[in-house]
Amino acid sequence: MNPKKKIVVLGGGYGGVLTAKKLAKKLKKEKDIEITLIDKKPYHTLLTELHEVAANRVSEDSIKIDLKKIFAKRNVNVVLDEITDLDFDNKVLKSDKNSYEYDYLVIGTGCQPTYFGIPGAEEYSRKLWSYEDAVELKEHILHMFREAVKEPNKEKRQKMLTFVVVGGGFTGIEMIGELGEWKDRLCKDFCVPREEVKLYVVDAMPKILPIFPDKLIRKVENRLRKLDVQVVTNAGITEVSKNSVTLGDKGTIKTKTVIWAAGVEGSDIVGKMDLEQTGRKRIVTNDKLQSLEHENVYVVGDNIFYIPEGEERPVPQMVENAESSAPLVAHNIYSDIKGGEKKSYKPAFHGAMVCVGGKYAVAHLGMPGKFFGLSGFFAAFVKHFINLVYFFQVAGFNKCWSYIIHEFFHIKDRRSFVGGHFSKASPNFWLVPLRIFVGYKWLHEGIEKLEKIIDDPSKIFLIPAPPAVDGTTAATAAAQAAEKVVEATTSASTAAAGGATEAVSQWGAALPVPEFIENIVKWSMDAFFYNGEGGYTFLAKVFQTGMVIGEIVVGLLLIAGLFTALASIISLVMGMMIWSSGMAPAEMLWYMGAAIALIGGSGSTFGLDYYVLPVLKKWWKNIGFVKKSYLYVD
Repeated sequence: MNPKKKIVVLGGGYGGVLTAKKLAKKLKKEKDIEITLIDKKPYHTLLTELHEVAANRVSEDSIKIDLKKIFAKRNVNVVLDEITDLDFDNKVLKSDKNSYEYDYLVIGTGCQPTYFGIPGAEEYSRKLWSYEDAVELKEHILHMFREAVKEPNKEKRQKMLTFVVVGGGFTGIEMIGELGEWKDRLCKDFCVPREEVKLYVVDAMPKILPIFPDKLIRKVENRLRKLDVQVVTNAGITEVSKNSVTLGDKGTIKTKTVIWAAGVEGSDIVGKMDLEQTGRKRIVTNDKLQSLEHENVYVVGDNIFYIPEGEERPVPQMVENAESSAPLVAHNIYSDIKGGEKKSYKPAFHGAMVCVGGKYAVAHLGMPGKFFGLSGFFAAFVKHFINLVYFFQVAGFNKCWSYIIHEFFHIKDRRSFVGGHFSKASPNFWLVPLRIFVGYKWLHEGIEKLEKIIDDPSKIFLIPAPPAVDGTTAATAAAQAAEKVVEATTSASTAAAGGATEAVSQWGAALPVPEFIENIVKWSMDAFFYNGEGGYTFLAKVFQTGMVIGEIVVGLLLIAGLFTALASIISLVMGMMIWSSGMAPAEMLWYMGAAIALIGGSGSTFGLDYYVLPVLKKWWKNIGFVKKSYLYVD
């Protein structure tokens, strides 16, 4: 019996998670292969969203995903450990207490901030490179405002209310942009005059966001000015102390908060690896993304140093690089194991995006030689869309849903590119009377119609009259249909046979229906409900009975507040079906409008949903295929 082949993915960042998922999918039927992902934290951190937590725009849990959730019901063992040594010759990873053998190793340990040897930078500045960093920075900013409002000494108070972000790249601009938007809320909550708060972003380069075209840079600078942020360029940091930051010959800024976002280097463990490295601890690879020294060691994401053919620079340290390199590494490992041709890494990067707070963004997108710029609403939309594409790969519906909730529905102070229109909330108990009333109306209609079905099962009154045949005029058929409908229900109007005569009931003319919908309905009626003799098929009786029972069931569910969202959706669908048939009076509009209003969970107040849904939710999340497909909400 052959021993199991062991694949170890070191690092639970963007590249590591995607590589492990791709491998698990390719090798899901292979029982003799073991995939292990090792990380020192139990969750995957969304590094590109850290600034949102640091500036209190979204909740803390929105930027992390449990690794065991990501790999639920997949052939990936998640191990919580910190690797301190690697023995490439013997193919062993070591921690303080454990060792892990491997046949194939994927290095995806990511990066960490670099301080360029500047005195005091590491000791006195605050970094933004982990979930813990974001939470601690948020608490620090709140603490500064709490202390400043009590400080009588003007100089000390000003230090507390001065915030300096070092670095004019993506992280620095996104952090200062968020802080600029948060400032108004902080000033209001702590009774601090806005003019006392000073915000700076400083960089040693001649301009911020140097990879962007000048037009987009100017737009970012304009946005920052509107947020009262001072942009200082050509200002190399020479020293950071507990109470200040020195900008070379441009002077000193007195502050108690320096946020470091000036550059990155490979993680400490990469620095210990006996592999060829360059460019701040990046591992040099070949075109297959293998290390030059060991063919069974692959590199993914930010740890790659590789210059594609025809390019002058190495692949950038961006999320898109992780997304592009992960499937290639998975394919090449699969080819090693199962046989096949390996692929060369030929990335085609599609640009970059940066948010300046939650309301504004710029993007430079396209393909090599065909890039274009976006700003404002459209750039922010693209950024959110790209995020959702990534989240769907990682944790499917579950993470996409939670992202939408955090970014649009639970957003604070309108800090979203769509404003606060989706975040306005009111207690569900205001919807209880509407829920009960709509439920009563459906129940009343259903019971009234049920009596007529029991009295004469062959009498069809919920379906328009069939087209006239054997010399019967369209007008006569229309009149007959009108008579049936008026007898059957007080809430539906009569129909014109073949569309020849306008249907009228005691409630007025039926709601108009677009011609293309009329044609679709006519085709379906001819196919399923009308026979060649000008009468109705047996399926018509089944449909009518089902509709009546549906009205009764929906009414009962709404009154009881049980499965309210589902009942409301069915209510909306029934209303649309009645409308599309050409038999809906104007009052059907409020049925449909009320159904939409009730979808959001009105049964959770004074309804059975309050008791039933938590139990069902717990049971649902424990089903295997649900876990694996992420078909649940937290």
